[in-house]
Amino acid sequence: MSVRARAEASGPFAARTADSGQAARSPDAAGRLLGRLSVLPGLLVVGWLLVGLPLLLAGGFTAVLMLVLAVPAALALAVIGWRSVPGRSQEAGPAPGRERAGTPWWTVAAVVAVAIAFGVDQLIYHSQFIIVTRDPASYIQFANWIAHHGSLPIPPDRPAFGGTSHLLSFQSFAFYQRGGVIVPQFMAGLPMVLAGGFWVGGVNAAVAMAPILGACAVLAFGGLVARLVGPRWAPLAALVLAISLPEEFTSRSTYSEPLAQILLFAGLCLVIDSLSSEGTGARVAAGLGGLALGLTVLVRIDGAGDILPVILYCGLLFLGRRRQAVPFLGGLVVGVMYGVVDGAALSRPYLASIKSAVVPLMLLTGALIVVTAVAVAVLWRRGVPRVQGTWLGNAAAALAVVVVAGFALRPYFQTVKGKGTQFFEGIIASYQRADHLPVAPERLYYELSLHWVFWYIGIPAVLLGTAGVALLSRRCLRGTAPAWILPLMIFAWATVETLYRPSITPDHPWASRRLVPAVLPGFILFAVWACSWLLSRLRSMNVGQALYVGLAACCVALLLVPAAITTFGFRIKNGGLVAEGLAFKRTYGGEIAAVNGMCAAIPRDASVVFIDSGNGGESDRLAEVVRATCGVPVGSINSAHLATVEQVVRGIEQAGRRPVLLAGVRSRLRPYGGQIRHVMRLRSTMDENALTAPPLHTIPFDVDVYMSEPTV
Repeated sequence: MSVRARAEASGPFAARTADSGQAARSPDAAGRLLGRLSVLPGLLVVGWLLVGLPLLLAGGFTAVLMLVLAVPAALALAVIGWRSVPGRSQEAGPAPGRERAGTPWWTVAAVVAVAIAFGVDQLIYHSQFIIVTRDPASYIQFANWIAHHGSLPIPPDRPAFGGTSHLLSFQSFAFYQRGGVIVPQFMAGLPMVLAGGFWVGGVNAAVAMAPILGACAVLAFGGLVARLVGPRWAPLAALVLAISLPEEFTSRSTYSEPLAQILLFAGLCLVIDSLSSEGTGARVAAGLGGLALGLTVLVRIDGAGDILPVILYCGLLFLGRRRQAVPFLGGLVVGVMYGVVDGAALSRPYLASIKSAVVPLMLLTGALIVVTAVAVAVLWRRGVPRVQGTWLGNAAAALAVVVVAGFALRPYFQTVKGKGTQFFEGIIASYQRADHLPVAPERLYYELSLHWVFWYIGIPAVLLGTAGVALLSRRCLRGTAPAWILPLMIFAWATVETLYRPSITPDHPWASRRLVPAVLPGFILFAVWACSWLLSRLRSMNVGQALYVGLAACCVALLLVPAAITTFGFRIKNGGLVAEGLAFKRTYGGEIAAVNGMCAAIPRDASVVFIDSGNGGESDRLAEVVRATCGVPVGSINSAHLATVEQVVRGIEQAGRRPVLLAGVRSRLRPYGGQIRHVMRLRSTMDENALTAPPLHTIPFDVDVYMSEPTV
């Protein structure tokens, strides 16, 4: 054996290396299929984004070019990644010394069935969230624009208002007016994916992509659990995630979190696969895994914070002389740079608006890179230090318990407050009044963050998950669970980071989206492993079959029942069991028809002006809808005066276009003449804004738009 081979076999990744030969000799058709299916969505997304962003930057993000370039790239990556998945399940269960059984076909069918059932259910109850009040509609309108124009930023079409454009505002919710152009908020990853829906079937297909992405995320999570815990536990874990309310909530509207999950889970799966492979396949899987993890930054800027531990992990790979180190780092850098370029070139106003979070993240990233580089240089000759004794493992296990206990007790010794804008504080006050709570607009409710997790997956899952983290920390430090190192680092770090400061308006189910990318999947993953460990110990003690089956059923119930109670809102009422939760309630319905009706009423040669009363008016919610969906120029006048409006109307007429005024209240249009028509009357529902209890209800969501065509 060479010196290099001995170094690899004795490091923290030795267990996987030793098993790879056995894996190669024992093909597992069912395990290979589940492994391939679980990374397939992630590989397709990676290929789509790799081609999409350069085309968007070049102004050529069109259906034809994406069909010619992105689709073959996505398929090629899928084929390459498909071939790099090992030939059997990479089970890293609680008893690594035991002979591994092959993957039963029923587990593959069960995971796929859970994902498909989840997607179908979400399609039945998916929203039509296209009026811009919160992020899903912002993403939809962002996607709508690039799907039909292929470039950014968005021109306000000032000539359509004659020489009066200086009297107008062209920005709205999530669309900034900067330097004579309009810049959409958020990262471009999800809009580029949703644009494919617009090309296939218009806005109806675009909003229907949310359930599809959610189903793919559930499938990818099942594959991750199969690799780390064992294929027999994958269906249960996928089901718990699928019935959790935050997963359903973010998969019914076009949120970025399910797409981020797809990339995160697929990236982790590929890295794990690379550790159990050899040769070119290992390097390819590592490179693709790093690429998928890095591209999470292109989907959501918070993804950069979630994946920070990969910097330390790269250091471990280099110190362990792993052949995967260079391709993993290369893929990671490419993926992260895509996000950096997107933020700098296309989303700079958004990043500037959250610089209080971005700047510390950049400093922390830089410091972590420096520390890792120095550590690698110092330890290069010695390799990864060996952990002597049990004190460090015990300390890590105790730390996990202390941290979770601290978050659980946090509401009893801390009340988190923060100074926000007058608009934000007004929103919080309105939610407090609706919940019959004391009005304290400065409250952020972040001290309840772990209790949010209790609401959605239950206290047992949190306790079991904490036990799993404690036990796995000891194993990883001893070098006996190499496949768990990166997942443990990412999920543990992202959970602490998110629970400490969720950085979101704290009403639910809205705030629950912060738990979706890593917090809930992490607790579920570790809880399932803890159940597997417990049952494995019981089996080794030769307990009776009845007791074993009973305890297994208890584990399943402890994970499933609490999540189902919140999602379905099970209650005892009038002597019977009723479901009052959000599982069977649809929100934001009818928006597509309402918007189409408004667009049909607006002449094709119109220049539209909203007459607003300030923040939160109809122009904030509908200006980009009019621009992107109706396809006509639009601006707004806040606190309009008769002389100003008449000047704008004359400017539009001089430009050879028809002036159209829109407002949410009929009375705002009366001073300016012209027949007033009611062009939108939407009566729908939206999610409630619960602050201190799990959300169970929907509330009315009404939008009225009146139109007139004044003449001067």
